[in-house]
Amino acid sequence: MTRTSTPAVLYICASRSQDVPGVAHERAVQEGRDFAVKNGLRIVAEIVDRYGEPVPQRRAGWLRVREMAEQGEAEVVITRWPNALSPVSEFRHPELDHLGRHGAQLFFSWAPLSAMAGGGGAR
Repeated sequence: MTRTSTPAVLYICASRSQDVPGVAHERAVQEGRDFAVKNGLRIVAEIVDRYGEPVPQRRAGWLRVREMAEQGEAEVVITRWPNALSPVSEFRHPELDHLGRHGAQLFFSWAPLSAMAGGGGAR
């Protein structure tokens, strides 16, 4: 079997309530899906966490993202912008390092960041 696209996880951390997702959640989903299509990525999972916890490893969804990277199930993580990972940059860097050690990259789907980084890469 030939692989035709890179497996990616769409990580959404945009709403304060998972009961009522709201506009930020909807935009994050649509932008992430559009980004995947544009860049030849195949979304294998959409993982959602409630926004508000600054430490990524305290979120069940983010722990699942890490696990998928560790197991080689995802080579790319798509999220809308850096604050979806953490509003505190010091908490983001260890997560980027962790993904990188397992061969995965984080990409931002929000158009201004995506254009600036030549495809949205966090590094």
